[in-house]
Amino acid sequence: MIPWYLLFVDPRSFAVLGENATFRENSFQLFNPTSTTPPFFQIFDHSFLSILGPNPSIRQVTSNLTFAFAHEAPIYVPATDEVYFASNDGGTLGMSDLEHNNVVGKISLRDVDLAMAANDTAIDVPVTILDLPDTIQMTNGGTGPFKSSLVLATSGRGPRPPSVVLVNPKAPHNATVLLDNFFGRQFNSLNDIKVHTSGKLFFTDTESAFLHHFRPNPLLPNQVYRFDTGTGVVRVVATDFDKCNGIAFTADGVTAYVGDTGASGGFLGNNQTEPATIYAFDVDARTHVFKNRRVFAYADTGIPDGLEVDLEGNVYAGCGDGVQVWNDVGTLLGKFFVGSTSANMVFAKDGRLVILAETKIFVADIAARGIPPISP
Repeated sequence: MIPWYLLFVDPRSFAVLGENATFRENSFQLFNPTSTTPPFFQIFDHSFLSILGPNPSIRQVTSNLTFAFAHEAPIYVPATDEVYFASNDGGTLGMSDLEHNNVVGKISLRDVDLAMAANDTAIDVPVTILDLPDTIQMTNGGTGPFKSSLVLATSGRGPRPPSVVLVNPKAPHNATVLLDNFFGRQFNSLNDIKVHTSGKLFFTDTESAFLHHFRPNPLLPNQVYRFDTGTGVVRVVATDFDKCNGIAFTADGVTAYVGDTGASGGFLGNNQTEPATIYAFDVDARTHVFKNRRVFAYADTGIPDGLEVDLEGNVYAGCGDGVQVWNDVGTLLGKFFVGSTSANMVFAKDGRLVILAETKIFVADIAARGIPPISP
């Protein structure tokens, strides 16, 4: 018997809907033809079962329905079995603008384990808010551990520049700004950041802070940058995006994925004719420039925000209905369908995927494994 939370949707079942069908009017409508109550696993290809494993589960573990506390910058720290994350930095329920910074919090997966072991029907583990220095303004991206520290990419706020910051995960969370300009020019608003196999940091910069009214007009193109923490050298590796967002690499560092969330326009409104697209690139072995750009996938619901790649090369993206998963050739295999926007996710220990769904956090126990942190 197939468990209720494994929902197969055969693509042939909706390939032709007919002229009298009720079609979706916009990309922010959920595609749930079986009207199943989330959370559940929506399966479009049987190979998704190998990702889920024989006994998958997905549960909400904490929530705050008045505050989008779980939005971006997820970082799993194996030493303490904790996941760090940032609240929304200017969007709905974000409570952050020109007058208010966003916050960075964390949960303990040990608390999650204890609650699950107790068979709690309504798990609600505590969220700890970090007291970070004022140099850290509007955190939007995160990676690590990197040299035993968290790496945060900030959007900046008002005249305060966007920056890459190294933060001690232990109190008092002393911080070191590693980069806050491109040859004297402020970035627009840093979005996401990852460590490459080379040990260098790669980050995206876009105009989203301007579109959410907490940064001035953009002064640079929306681009992807490489930063060498040893030499201080920063260079552009990819350009010509509408709004570059999430970034991720395959385990060998040969392929890069970058999401373009042009369809989300902030105060300008959403525009479905703009990208909600993930692009794949080859990473040049010597220069690390991104080459051979091609369309990898287009998200049917919402926009593809944060990106992750598992050890088998499958690509995960936080979208408007949960986390969507494609194989390495861009075939949509399935979704962690939570029924709401999930901007980001991170792999934790033992095949555990932690999903940030704005006002909620979900934990999925699956077979797939994330790429271990690269710590030069």
